[in-house]
Amino acid sequence: MKDSIGKYKVGTCVYAKAIPDESLIIRRFVTNIYYCQLADQSDPDDLVYFERELMSAQEKKELS
Repeated sequence: MKDSIGKYKVGTCVYAKAIPDESLIIRRFVTNIYYCQLADQSDPDDLVYFERELMSAQEKKELS
């Protein structure tokens, strides 16, 4: 399966709009879906998001 190109690169730190206090690391991007893990690695399972559900650190700062 080939990874697609999205707004965020693999390895980027992002935030979910639903839980902006938890930082996430993009693990994989396939078929317009981002597979993320918690940055503190407290949960080994992937969290799955669409691009519209995520925001960058810069976007988070602008909301504050």
